[in-house]
Amino acid sequence: MPGLSDTIMDDAPILAAENLVKSFNGSRTRALDGVSFAIRHGAVTGLVGPDGAGKTTLMRLAAGLLVPDAGAIHALGLDSTRDSLAVQAALGYMPQRFGLYEDLTVLENLDLYADLQGVPEPERPKRYQELMRMTGLAAFTHRLAGHLSGGMKQKLGLACTLVRAPRLLLLDEPTVGVDPVSRRELWAIIDRLVREQGMSVLISTAYLDEAERCHDVILMHEGKVLMQGAPGDLSAPLAGRTWAVTVTGIRLRDVQAGLTGQSGIVDAQVQGDHVRLVTEQAVTPGELSRLPGLTGARIFAVAPRFEDGFVDLLRARTGASIHGSTLINSRLPGAGHDGPVIQVEGLRRSFGDFRAVDGVSFQVHRGEIFGLLGANGAGKSTTFRMLCGLLPASAGSLRVAGLDLRFAASTARARIGYMSQKFSLYGNLSVAQNLVFFASAYGLSGRAREARLNWALTEFELEIYAGQLSGNLSLGYKQRLAMACALMHQPEILFLDEPTSGVDPLARREFWQRINALARGGVTVLITTHFMEEAEYCDRLAIMASGRILAIDEPAAIKARARTADNPEPSMEDAFIYLVEDAAKVREAA
Repeated sequence: MPGLSDTIMDDAPILAAENLVKSFNGSRTRALDGVSFAIRHGAVTGLVGPDGAGKTTLMRLAAGLLVPDAGAIHALGLDSTRDSLAVQAALGYMPQRFGLYEDLTVLENLDLYADLQGVPEPERPKRYQELMRMTGLAAFTHRLAGHLSGGMKQKLGLACTLVRAPRLLLLDEPTVGVDPVSRRELWAIIDRLVREQGMSVLISTAYLDEAERCHDVILMHEGKVLMQGAPGDLSAPLAGRTWAVTVTGIRLRDVQAGLTGQSGIVDAQVQGDHVRLVTEQAVTPGELSRLPGLTGARIFAVAPRFEDGFVDLLRARTGASIHGSTLINSRLPGAGHDGPVIQVEGLRRSFGDFRAVDGVSFQVHRGEIFGLLGANGAGKSTTFRMLCGLLPASAGSLRVAGLDLRFAASTARARIGYMSQKFSLYGNLSVAQNLVFFASAYGLSGRAREARLNWALTEFELEIYAGQLSGNLSLGYKQRLAMACALMHQPEILFLDEPTSGVDPLARREFWQRINALARGGVTVLITTHFMEEAEYCDRLAIMASGRILAIDEPAAIKARARTADNPEPSMEDAFIYLVEDAAKVREAA
């Protein structure tokens, strides 16, 4: 990952908070609960934590858009509450849903925000030229914003925020939902702003690997600050506690399942060609080899990561633990058919003159976890919708659960479970009412429906929330409910569209324990994700760009394609970017 300049100006805090408290009407919990911190001038400070941690509330208080219930926050030497207008005129703030006008061109959006920020017209051409060069949008100034890719829209939003260069820049999850190529480009821009202009940046993110790119990190959870310091401060105490394990002849997900919940094990995650372990105490390979299932295992030490430290800290502070899931689907409808469970041949989908999917072919087998990855606009979401029977194909064939989707889409959907990226259940219905609704929609009634309802409430630990409105659940419990609803009819195929976006690392681990248990029980899983570490949990991956598949293989084999003398151990992000950029060069040369 690209580093940032280490030359930091030693100065008074550019943003500081003291004992901030903020609650919202109708909420029994505090969005911020006694938050104090100070960030230094000329640095990139990461505001890290899952959805619901309080990151957005904190940024809106800093920008003078909210008033705290108690405490104080100062930005650029000004009181953000008392001097809110002056603060807003002096800093730049890019919220999660930045307000681009999609029926205006790139240049027209810049003009609009220059008008709003009072930038004199004579100063604009030079500033625009600089911003377009920085963001790589110079060739697209006359394109409608609505016709830009997701990553390009984020870069245009950042350019509009920077039309008047601020001393302090607040970025609220600018990389959420964008692909690794766009993420890397956005971070290159942030690096340049700090290095060349001495700008101070506070950036919030749910991606823990991004924390390691920051000079300092404020780690938040449930409205409280758990720690503030350099990223290495969190991972350093784990020296001697992080290990890689492989066992010959045993699948990695089975090794992981056997180690999860073992005494002395804090974390067990599949990573590439091994299982990554975090132990409670410093141990030796010999001590680890005595754990059940690790006799004769290959065990070697690996460097601790920021995420290892975050998980260890969360479990120490909250007492939470992850146990191996027993989740299975005992009934697999259609399990008797032969051949691949999903079979795609020459799939195409056009929207007018635009071909979103162009000749895609692949197969997925029973009990396989298959990942579908791609840059924004690559065509993976369109492919996903066609596989679920939600969108007809323009050409090619699609067989799901042995059924041709051209003629039996409704029958095939009865064998499919689907969990969308955004919470798509009924927020004004209770947890139990949602479960009853989806059970009925899948044709369950009487004792069968009652049995599945009890199963869902017990398996996903939703009993105490059964009467609560689902819209009021935390993100982690919304995810549990959505997965329970998708499994009510015991489908043989489960489609998951970026299901872990925004949840904390513990909830993400719990989710994957359930997915692995389903796969071991014979359920076929197809998943899209922007978390590159989650791609490594898959048995095989297909990486897409411009409507075509660039590679289909096991994660380790895909990473091997990006191996060079300078980068002998490429990450999945390295491999993704290598494949996408190489395909772009081939298209340009054609």
